[in-house]
Amino acid sequence: MITKAPQPSLTERMNNLWELDRTSAKPLYKQIADELEQKIAYGEFPAGSVLPSERKLADQLGVNRSTVVLAYSELRSLGILESRPGSGTRVSVTKWGVTPKHTPNWHRYAEGGSFLPSPPFLRRIREALELDPSMIDFAGGELAAELSPLEELHAIMSEKWPMMYLGYDNPQGYEPLRDTLVSFLREYRGIHTAASSILITSGSQQSLYLITQCLLSPGDAVAIEDPSYCYSLPMFQSAGLRLFRLPVDEQGIHPDDIYELYHKHRIKMIFLNPNFQNPTGALLSPERRERLLHIAGELGLPIVEDDPFSMTAYDGKPAPSLKSADRAGSVLYIGSFSKMAASGLRVGWMVAPHSIVKRLSDARQQMDFGLSVVPQQVAAQFLNSRYFLPHIDRLRSRLRHKRNLTIAALERELPGMIRWRHPEGGLHLWCTIAPEVNDGKLLEACIQRGMVFVPGSVYGSASGHVRFTYGRANTEDIPEGISRFAAALRSILN
Repeated sequence: MITKAPQPSLTERMNNLWELDRTSAKPLYKQIADELEQKIAYGEFPAGSVLPSERKLADQLGVNRSTVVLAYSELRSLGILESRPGSGTRVSVTKWGVTPKHTPNWHRYAEGGSFLPSPPFLRRIREALELDPSMIDFAGGELAAELSPLEELHAIMSEKWPMMYLGYDNPQGYEPLRDTLVSFLREYRGIHTAASSILITSGSQQSLYLITQCLLSPGDAVAIEDPSYCYSLPMFQSAGLRLFRLPVDEQGIHPDDIYELYHKHRIKMIFLNPNFQNPTGALLSPERRERLLHIAGELGLPIVEDDPFSMTAYDGKPAPSLKSADRAGSVLYIGSFSKMAASGLRVGWMVAPHSIVKRLSDARQQMDFGLSVVPQQVAAQFLNSRYFLPHIDRLRSRLRHKRNLTIAALERELPGMIRWRHPEGGLHLWCTIAPEVNDGKLLEACIQRGMVFVPGSVYGSASGHVRFTYGRANTEDIPEGISRFAAALRSILN
C-alpha cells in the first residue's frame, strides 16, 4: 500500500515562501505583494485560503508590520485578497475561484512598458509619508498649505462660481487666462508675447513631458544642469533621451561647456532652471546669461527655461527671465502657478513659437481633451485680483523666515558638519555633509525618526548631499525636523 506524503499546510508554505532581496531597488512591500500574487495565480494558495495575520507574516519575513499592511492593501485593491471582520485576510473567491491560470500576469505588465517608474528613493519617501501622515516633510516640492492663499482663492471661487464655464475649452487653454498672462509676463518677467504663443498646461512637469515626447526623438542628446531636478523625472529616460551634464556652481552653469557637448554629442536642446535652481538655489549670473544666449544663437540650439521660482525672490526684485533677453528666438519659456500660489490648482504655461504651441496643444488634446477649465478660470481671476501682490509679498517674507529657521537649526544641531548654499529665493536649501555618508542609510534612519528629505543622488549628485524643502515643511515643525535629521546623521556616523 502506497501512502501519500502529507501536503504542507498553507502556514508551512508561507514559512518557506521566499527570501526578500534587501539590496533591490524594489520596495519590500512590492516584493511581498508580487510574490503572493504569483503564488496565488499559479494555485499554490487556493481561493478562500486564509493568509497569516499582518503581524505574523511580518515576523516570519523579518519586516515591519506596516510593510505587510501595504502589501496586503495593494492586493486587496486589485481584488486578489479580501478581508472580513473576524475572519482575517483570504484569497478572493470571486476573482480566483474560476480558472485562475488564465488571469493575466499583471505584475509583468506593471514592470513593462516604456514609461519608467520614479526613482527608488522617491518611491520610498512617498511610501513613508503614506504610512505616517505625521512625518515631517522636507521632501515635497510643493508649498505648505500655510503658504497658499486659501481664503483668497475661496473668495474668488464663491464669487465667480455661478458664472464659470464648465464645457470643453480651446486646446491652447482658457483664452482669458492667456490674455491675462500676456500682461503678467510683460510686467513681471519682461516677456513680450501674444496669447496665440501661449499654451496652458497642468504645470511645469506636463510642459516638459510635451517637449520631450513631441519635439525630440529617442536617441537625441540633451544638456541638463548637474545637479538637476530633471534627474528625478524618469520622463527623460522614458523618452529615450541621452542626458549630458552642465555642472552648476554658485552662479549657475558655465555656458562655454555647451560647445564641448555640442561638438562631441550633438546635443539638440538645453534644459535650464536659471532662477533659484532646483536643487541648489543658484542664480545664473547676468554675464553667463548673456554668454548662454549668444552660444545658443550661434549653434541654433533651443533652450527650455523652467522658471517656477522667480516670483519668490526674497528681496522683491526677481531676476529677469532668459526669455526677456532672447533676440534669436531660442528660448521656450515655462512658468507655473503652483510655486507661487497653490500646487493643487495644476496650472502652468509655456511661451513658444506659434507653430510649436499648435503642435503641443494638438498632442495634449489627443491625451486628455485639454485641461479642466475651472482652475484656469480661478488662476486668471487671482492674477487679476487685488489679492495677488499682497500674497506674493507675504509668500516672500514667510519663505525667507522658513529659510532662516532651517539654517539656524542646522547651525545649532550640526555645527561644522554640514555646509549649505544661501538661497535668496525659492523653496530649497542644498547642503553638503562632511564626512560623506550613504544616502540610503541616512534616509532610512530619518524615516525611522519621523522625517524625510531628498538625497542628493536623486538629482544626479554624489552621495553626501541633501535637499531640504523648507517651503514644504510646516514652520513649527522645522526645528524638530532638523533635530531628527541630526540624530539620524549622528547614528550613521557613529
